Amino acid sequence: MASRDLVPTTRTNPLLSDKSKNPKPPTTTLGTQSHLNDHESEKQKMSHDELDHHNPAVRPLMGAALPLSAGRGHLMKGDRHISTDDIGLNRQILGTHAPDHEDLDVKPILSIIEEILLRGKSLETVNGDQVPAHSESYEEKSFQNAYHDSEMVKMLAYPINKITNEIICKCAAGGEAHSVTMGLLETLSNYGWDAKAVITFAAFSVSYGEFWLVENLRVMNPLARDIAALKDIPETMEQKEEMKKKFQAIVNLLRAVLNVTHIIIKFKELPTQYVNRDSPEMKTATAHIPTAVYWIIRSILACASVLLNLIGGGHEFITSTAESWELLSLASKLSHMSEHLQDQLNKLNDFIDRQYQNREFDDMVNAFRASHIDNMKILKMIIRARENQMPIFDGTRRINERLEVLRMKYVLLLVSDLDLPHEELNILHLIYNQQSMRHEYEVLWLPIVDHATSMGPTQDRQFLDLRSSMPWYSVDHPSLVNPVAIRYAREIWNFSHMPMLVVLDPQGRVANVNALPMMWIWGSVAFPFTKEMELRLWRESTWDIELLADSIDPRIQEWIKGNKTICLYGGEDIDWIRRFTTVVRNIANTLRVPLEMIYVGKSNPKDKVRRCHEIIDREKLSHIFPLKDYYDYVWYFWVRLASMWNSKIQHGMIVETDKIMEEIFTMLTYDASEQGWAVFSRGIYDMTKGKGNILLIVLDNFRQWQEKVDHPDKFVPVLNEEISGVHLEHHCNRLILPGQTGYIPERVVCSECGRTMEKYVMYRCCTD
Repeated sequence: MASRDLVPTTRTNPLLSDKSKNPKPPTTTLGTQSHLNDHESEKQKMSHDELDHHNPAVRPLMGAALPLSAGRGHLMKGDRHISTDDIGLNRQILGTHAPDHEDLDVKPILSIIEEILLRGKSLETVNGDQVPAHSESYEEKSFQNAYHDSEMVKMLAYPINKITNEIICKCAAGGEAHSVTMGLLETLSNYGWDAKAVITFAAFSVSYGEFWLVENLRVMNPLARDIAALKDIPETMEQKEEMKKKFQAIVNLLRAVLNVTHIIIKFKELPTQYVNRDSPEMKTATAHIPTAVYWIIRSILACASVLLNLIGGGHEFITSTAESWELLSLASKLSHMSEHLQDQLNKLNDFIDRQYQNREFDDMVNAFRASHIDNMKILKMIIRARENQMPIFDGTRRINERLEVLRMKYVLLLVSDLDLPHEELNILHLIYNQQSMRHEYEVLWLPIVDHATSMGPTQDRQFLDLRSSMPWYSVDHPSLVNPVAIRYAREIWNFSHMPMLVVLDPQGRVANVNALPMMWIWGSVAFPFTKEMELRLWRESTWDIELLADSIDPRIQEWIKGNKTICLYGGEDIDWIRRFTTVVRNIANTLRVPLEMIYVGKSNPKDKVRRCHEIIDREKLSHIFPLKDYYDYVWYFWVRLASMWNSKIQHGMIVETDKIMEEIFTMLTYDASEQGWAVFSRGIYDMTKGKGNILLIVLDNFRQWQEKVDHPDKFVPVLNEEISGVHLEHHCNRLILPGQTGYIPERVVCSECGRTMEKYVMYRCCTD
């Protein structure tokens, strides 16, 4: 029957077929069998324990189908030769499909179905005694009325009632399960698959709701009591256990039907701009929906058959084992279908997410390339926030703010994961608070966290601890960072693990992908942190103690102003340190040279460097960085040198032609050696340096050159002359560059002999 035949020209109730008008026989036989055979009678005697033992759910469910109904009133005969993966069955199902109502929104109908199931006695009282009637709130009533008054509900009311009567007629006539199911599919041929399922489900819900309405009201309502008597509905309290088990099986099957129906509808709601009905992905994912709808209708018929058996059966109603098997089998079959369809839906959603993110990613790429009036468009693409939401946290005032507080400002995005090294955070904090030009820009922490994995309590605490230690702005929660922005940071800015400082100008353009090296070298003096500014600062720089260490410790600037000789030394050999510091201090006292010495350790400070700090402090061998924060200061000293090297390399400078780069290179080779080293400076321009073994040779020969130092100002120049005069027959210089320094040059020459150094790859795990 075509669906157009279901839409009446006038609103009249459909007439029952002649067969449906016939009175229901008083015997147990409503189908083609005159009585239950011996095997079926034996099944009825099995206990529920035996039923569990023989539960077909543990057998493959795509095989033989069980009878739709058995027991008193064997209404439907099964088709044991039909299986859900049978190509012939699938061809039959598709042969009934000729839709011209593809775009119907059947969700209002499904919502009413759910309400009927919930308000019926079954779902609430099958596992317990009587539950007080549900009291509707004003909001619930308004919500339901909106569905009840829906045009879709009115339009489909007639076909729903038509199918209700058809189900009753076919079941009462003893129709065969597969044939009745195919007949309903033919009747609903002009509807989409979701509508076929929902209309049939709604048709059953009408009978189901009427049954429970009479059952629930017959105690207090004479009309309901009279109807229950004529229908011969049994007293559930007298057969409580049997009824509960029977209706629990029905409820479980209806839940499975509802679940699969919801999933089918979700396929239809997928955004067509990313995947349409004819796309290969959609066709693959929805290939089993026709079969699922077939089994939905067949399951509904099974429930209807059980309900019809009960009506008129009265106290003679006997639970059929085969009938229970069938309900369990169908519920299990639909459960497997639900898992498969949900898996396909998840794959489609993942595909759509990728398409959506690709489009968003392209939009973000284009946005960064375009010109804007201000930086708001870019910032709002990076940080997802609802209207009127305050998505950033002011670490100084401890309040949340709108993104608009960053409008038309230079914004330095601190991009990092939650494993932000504390030394980098501490030094950046120090620079942020000390520099005079800090007001020219704002720093915003952008925590990079994989959105595919939810943050646990540990990560939440880690984030909050980091955020609370920052005086600048932070995103209020990592979930506010757009996943597309995270992808952009990884693919375009090449963020992996090491923190970056991306500079956005007031129009949202990227002025520098990573300004951290400039921040380490010059602090806020490098504002606005462009490559042009970096090159200009290098042109204005000379190799002196200020460039090397002025920003590390405020005492150094005081020593420079006091015209003192400054000695920076490093290494981790405490015996060499004791000998070196003692000799140098004795010589300085002899020559009346005002000397200040400070230990700067090694670039990878571990336990040995910590012990050296403690011994130097205890034995008063020299100055040290504050013992509490020595690691941060030592790290800062060496990361500045590595940043200088990296900055010079990126601007195309080489050791052979650049004096500063040559000096940086020498310092980095000192750090890579196993021995100590030292740098001496007086004023700004007089500097000298040397490895530990050469320095001890020169210092031990002090008597030979002390006459040259006729004034304290001559100490560093004379020392430089003596160090330059020592030439060892063999030397071995090593240059170890941290992995995060960036570009690694193909060719590096030795600062002592000028020969090209050999290049090796080294992997080091230093637990010290």
